[in-house]
Amino acid sequence: MNPLRFLALAAGLSLAAGLSLAGGLARAAETPEQLEFFEKKIRPVLAEHCAKCHSATSEKLKGGLLLDSRNDILKGGESGPAAVAGDPEKSLLIGAIRYTDEDLQMPPKHRLTAEQVRDFEEWVRTGLPDPRTAKPTDKSTAGALNMDEARKFWSFQPVSNPPVPAVKDTAWARGDIDRFLLAKLEERGLAPAADADRRGLLRRATYDLTGMPPTPEEMRAFLADNSADAFAKVVERLLASPRYGEQWGRHWLDVVRYADTTGCNSDFPVPSAYRYRNYVIDSFNADKPYNQFLREQIAGDLLPSAGDEDRFQKIIATGYLATARRFASGPGDFHLTLEDLIDNLGKTVMGLSLACARCHDHKFDPVSARDYYALYGIFESTRFAFPGVESNKRTKDFTPLLSDPAEAKKRLAEGRELTELEARVKKLNDEKKSLERTGKLGAAKPLPSLHAEDNVPVENPPRTAKDVQSEFDAAAAKEKELAQSADVYPKAYAVMENDRSGNAKLHKKGDVGSPGDEVPRGFLTVLGGQTLPPEAHGSGRRELADWLTDRANPLTARVMVNRIWQYHFGRGLVRTPNDFGVRGERPTHPELLDWLAQRLVESGWSVKAMHRALMLSRAYQMASDATPASAEKDVNNDLFSHFNRRRLRAEELRDSILTIAGTLDPSPGAQHPFARESEWTYTQHVQFFGDFPTNKRSVYLMQQRIRKQAFLATFDGADTNATTAVRPVSNTPLQALWMMNAQFAHEQAAALAERVTRDFPDETARLSQISELILGRPAEPLEISTAREYLAQLQSALPAANRHPQAALASYCRVLLGANEFVFLE
Repeated sequence: MNPLRFLALAAGLSLAAGLSLAGGLARAAETPEQLEFFEKKIRPVLAEHCAKCHSATSEKLKGGLLLDSRNDILKGGESGPAAVAGDPEKSLLIGAIRYTDEDLQMPPKHRLTAEQVRDFEEWVRTGLPDPRTAKPTDKSTAGALNMDEARKFWSFQPVSNPPVPAVKDTAWARGDIDRFLLAKLEERGLAPAADADRRGLLRRATYDLTGMPPTPEEMRAFLADNSADAFAKVVERLLASPRYGEQWGRHWLDVVRYADTTGCNSDFPVPSAYRYRNYVIDSFNADKPYNQFLREQIAGDLLPSAGDEDRFQKIIATGYLATARRFASGPGDFHLTLEDLIDNLGKTVMGLSLACARCHDHKFDPVSARDYYALYGIFESTRFAFPGVESNKRTKDFTPLLSDPAEAKKRLAEGRELTELEARVKKLNDEKKSLERTGKLGAAKPLPSLHAEDNVPVENPPRTAKDVQSEFDAAAAKEKELAQSADVYPKAYAVMENDRSGNAKLHKKGDVGSPGDEVPRGFLTVLGGQTLPPEAHGSGRRELADWLTDRANPLTARVMVNRIWQYHFGRGLVRTPNDFGVRGERPTHPELLDWLAQRLVESGWSVKAMHRALMLSRAYQMASDATPASAEKDVNNDLFSHFNRRRLRAEELRDSILTIAGTLDPSPGAQHPFARESEWTYTQHVQFFGDFPTNKRSVYLMQQRIRKQAFLATFDGADTNATTAVRPVSNTPLQALWMMNAQFAHEQAAALAERVTRDFPDETARLSQISELILGRPAEPLEISTAREYLAQLQSALPAANRHPQAALASYCRVLLGANEFVFLE
């Protein structure tokens, strides 16, 4: 028995494949993700900083270099090719934007940010994926598109209520979901796989709904229950578990790219971000209707409430908007945060890549730049909590969670006053130091007016040393007083209505410094194009929330049921869950997708009702072994002829190890132990970094944007900088090495060895219990004898000083924890 064999083999193959590619990078087919990266990260920078001198439309072409297409870049100019696909270090373009050569620095006047440079390095490293043709055109694809024709595309059509198809094998189907799938199989002359064995089914269901393994007691109870509704009772028990919300909340947090830090150059921590995370978990546990769940996240602060606690939770829900990534080191880059938000909203709720319309009308989908800025104006009219940046570390506009509206308003005003005071104190301190250094006033004319972040004028400093000191002391004392009181009341990382609301101006070529026509706030033209009524007050977020959750919206319910299906069946009915547009894949079972969307709405948007429908189908309870005919004709399992086996996700793996070892802390997570705000000294050169070990569930681990938590990074955890609709799955040597050598693995294996030794004095019983805990089944006789041999050999090989009775048993536990039978779900 060698449970690590597969992992080691797969890792070796992965490494060999990587080495085989090292010699040269042929241009592979560009993926939708790569093209989206170009549209979002590369094209806007080229348009803003390069097009003036290096475009076919330039008045004077500099250096003979065009940057209008991939071919232009590879051809280069007077200095040779601008880039070598796959090799940033050999690319002149990368050297120029890094400013490492005094004679070659581009752009010449405004150096790109470190993040933009990293984006270009990644672009070159991946082969310069670029959808542009050699001859650029200003013609608008979306503008020229007939909207009536666009509305005929499958995802923009109204959700239908298709009839359930008739099937030949009526005995196999238990419900309508089965009939939709079976009808497709029968069209191809295929039959579904056999039923899964009961142990595998319970393990599958328990992980799917809770992210945890079934206990030996739960397994024995299910195996002993021969009633017709035995599995239905399991589903109800799992849906009622608080572990359910932690598992399905994590799925949602993947898509909305939740993090406990901002993502700016310094990656400032956000201590109160956890409230949104817990809101998501609690919402899934409570089976909050999905339409209400969405409305609260977009406009919770504007919705009626049933008391203070309900009002607080709805405010916290808008943490979805606030958690949009922050960029660079100053407030002047906030337009990038709004762009990140619109991009995520489009993919998460509508399954559309709206970001591609930021610089120009969408090249593929019927989304115009005017559509984009109609949404932009809604969020530009919203005040976001300010979490601090390098140039201004003081937070402000976090929503006070206080019962007294007057007190809450006072606290908000104090926060803004504190920001102004900090600017004042800094200026007075500089003036004071200057006077101390020179011994004289030195100013023969009034100093220029100062401005705080909100552009509120700060009065000129006094003109005498005594007055400067007095003014400084008073301002510093007031600043200290307000700073101390700012930490004593609960607050939410959320949004609120801005003092002023209005329409946005279109950014020409995505450049915030080149405003164009004003665009009325509203919604996508292809789905009606409604604008806010003239009498509307406020940002328009409430109207947006209502529009997204309207039954007539063809995208919202389809996108959500596809996600639920994906997490249960291994992939969605639409394989591109974030892209229901032209570049996305078409649904394999369009009628079933619409049927499920209708059922979601009819159930009152109940996610738990959808779980029941899917899991009680016979399709969900199929084995993962395909029939010979399906293995030949349905190679990719497009028809769901059998169940898709999958590897445990990073959080499931870690949580399972803690559970099996008996060391899991099941209590909910709260605020992480960040340093006090007054102690923050983070910069782009000395970024925040935190690692707060805990035995709580992995959903409660502190999530950073610039640095990923080590375990989650090793086992393909979600990217906190971008929406993760589908987790990548890799097999690397590092994963196998981690299971054998990491301190966490050793500690938990030792705890498991101690647990079974304490509870089972007999060695055979111990080994069988370890197998039940890890693999979900008793050990077989051959496995027992092999394990005994292993333990005896290891015990004799250990140095006398390390020959602890449980040391060898802990080693055996680590072996089983690396076994495919544990790591994969059948």
